[in-house]
Amino acid sequence: MIPRYARPEMTTIWEPQSKFRIWFEIEAHACDAQAELGVIPKEAAKAVWDRGNFEIDRIDEIERETKHDVIAFLTNLQEYVGDEARFVHQGMTSSDVLDTCLSVQLVKATDILLDDLDKLLAALKKKAYAHKNDVCVGRSHGIHAEPVTFGLKMAQAHAEFARNRERLVNARKDIATCAISGAVGTFANIDPFVEEHVAKKLGLEPETISTQVIPRDRHAMYFATLGVIASSIERLAVEIRHLQRTEVLEVEEYFAPGQKGSSAMPHKRNPILTENLTGLARLVRMTTIPAMENVALWHERDISHSSVERGIAPDATITLDFAITRLTGVIDKLLVYPENMMDNMNKLGGLIHSQRVLLALTQAGVSREDSYVLVQRNAMRVWREGADFMDLLKNDEDVTAALSNEKIESVFDLEYHTKHVDTIFKRVFGE
Repeated sequence: MIPRYARPEMTTIWEPQSKFRIWFEIEAHACDAQAELGVIPKEAAKAVWDRGNFEIDRIDEIERETKHDVIAFLTNLQEYVGDEARFVHQGMTSSDVLDTCLSVQLVKATDILLDDLDKLLAALKKKAYAHKNDVCVGRSHGIHAEPVTFGLKMAQAHAEFARNRERLVNARKDIATCAISGAVGTFANIDPFVEEHVAKKLGLEPETISTQVIPRDRHAMYFATLGVIASSIERLAVEIRHLQRTEVLEVEEYFAPGQKGSSAMPHKRNPILTENLTGLARLVRMTTIPAMENVALWHERDISHSSVERGIAPDATITLDFAITRLTGVIDKLLVYPENMMDNMNKLGGLIHSQRVLLALTQAGVSREDSYVLVQRNAMRVWREGADFMDLLKNDEDVTAALSNEKIESVFDLEYHTKHVDTIFKRVFGE
């Protein structure tokens, strides 16, 4: 992932130094367990911890000859540990190291993502309560429908990301497994106790049953979860982009002093952050299909998944971390224009109250079919002529035969549409 869309806290997890340190800890903890079982001398296990080290450039040099990264690491480790290094990796296979390391990295990355989501949820809650009763028009198919509030829009996003957080917690649990089971996963050359010991030390759970790899359905679900979160980011980003259009301008990304919107047009204030988020969401979702295709490996293992995961694991987590953090900043600094919301709502001369007129007519004894015809024929005149909907209704004899002028006026009350906002907020925030 390019530095432009990366934060150091997340990228550190995927750097070679971090990866090889985890490899070392896996091997060293395994040696402790083997020593406890009496398989290797305790002095050898102690020597690994005392003298064990690695050098990235040296590992790369050895790998250019061996064409095997784990062997290159073990060879370099032996150069530091000495003769006792012959006891390292007893009964283990490369996947024991690689898969367990990936689990550790994904868990660390997930903890950052969970913290990111907590900050986003806090920003959404704050914005929801700040604009709880700011009425704006709801749209279906991009067309004015009925009134909502901007606070409800933010509350809806909060509920969605709260679900995403729960999904990510479950995905973390799913991915936090350790496999130290040896070739083809039978424990023939290594005791299951070693796996249990290493898992405990690394904050993982022993894999229920591995072949020679941790089953990739776990990884598929993990990356699918990241993809869903990315889709939620895009949904909210697209909403903000629509609401920032010049003809709408109900909200706007913060535009900093000195910021430039266009190299050609000095007047431009573009929604660049939410457009960027839309693109980043596509990158995260792009990782889900390869992760699912990794599930079907040959027999007990092949390495067709390996090259895929070396790319998608850092890319997806780094990009999503950046995207959530960027979205939090957008929400926190979002400029909201309640006056424009009200102006937009009044552009169609009261048409947003058409359903209430329809219901009032049916309550007054007019059939639903006839009521629909009466309301629609007046509504279409508003579309064509720019007339006032209430005036048209008051001058329609078929309408006034069923409804008094007072009754018609009463159904144009905006507060009718916001009477259950508190109930919805209690459902979302539990307060």
